[in-house]
Amino acid sequence: MSKASVAYETIMVLSTKLGDEGIGERVEKFKALIEQNGTIDSVNEWGKRRLAYPINDETEGYYYLIEFKSPSEFPAELDRIYKITDGVLRSIIVNKEDM
Repeated sequence: MSKASVAYETIMVLSTKLGDEGIGERVEKFKALIEQNGTIDSVNEWGKRRLAYPINDETEGYYYLIEFKSPSEFPAELDRIYKITDGVLRSIIVNKEDM
């Protein structure tokens, strides 16, 4: 049973305290999760940037933008996993078709 795919983009801000290896592990985890449930169009590493305000006493975060297509039920699950994963400071998932 094939469901229609919807275009999304997600931005995640990871803690710089994870180090390069920890950041890489988290990104690979999320990419694998997205690929299990849809297809990735692009991954853009924005790198380390200063946060607009401190989050958990951190002033910098490591930013990634991933554009993907998936069934409309998947983003809620992705958001839930972002929230329970250590090292994810902030995340957002946007339906590109609503823009």
